Amino acid sequence: MNLFSASQQLALLLRSGLRCRGCLGPLDRASEAGLCGGCWEGLLPLPELRCPRCALEHDPDQACPEPVAWEWGDAFWGYHGGRPPLGALLLPGIKNGELGWKKALLRRASAAPLPDFAREADLVTSAPATRLRRFMRGFDLAEEFGKVLAKRTERPWHPLLRKAWRAGRQGTRNETDRRRLPQKAIQLARRINLDHKVILLVDDVWTTGTTLLRCAQALKEGGAQEVRVLSIFRAL
Repeated sequence: MNLFSASQQLALLLRSGLRCRGCLGPLDRASEAGLCGGCWEGLLPLPELRCPRCALEHDPDQACPEPVAWEWGDAFWGYHGGRPPLGALLLPGIKNGELGWKKALLRRASAAPLPDFAREADLVTSAPATRLRRFMRGFDLAEEFGKVLAKRTERPWHPLLRKAWRAGRQGTRNETDRRRLPQKAIQLARRINLDHKVILLVDDVWTTGTTLLRCAQALKEGGAQEVRVLSIFRAL
């Protein structure tokens, strides 16, 4: 039985002298999951004048610097925003079992401003992890984010895609190797009528965009009319 209220637990924590796991500064009343309020303020939005397809800043009269196979693309926050860079701190930690960070991040994602294009989709799906990676972690962050967005947009979430078990982790590769991800590495996982459907494709972090590209190509080949991309973080 928990004998202390949340406010009493926080007061005890503040008096304990524990330090923030991000900046090593003192914890404060805005602290959550071992990170101080200042670190959580590192969830910074992307630049206002960004491309509505690749979410990067570039001349609007020029093509996107990275290949895209979708009509709209955006992310909630910059991966390297904040001091310390919060996305680069949170995601590796979450994928190594920091479930408190995962809960806190998804709670913030459930309240972050949502682009209009996300609300106009017919259904939501997520960039897949390999079955082995999902088994080892016990969860799939992109899937959980997709279900958060499905609830917010009142649209169904479907696991439409699968990743070949030999495809490996993009996060462990350099930029050149990431861009070499073969198209067959991601395929449709289930039969569902995608004809004339607008699909919101989500992921946890958008770096080179190659995984999203392969996902979007598979969805388009499956009959999707339009694909729109939204990720938690965008690496700029």
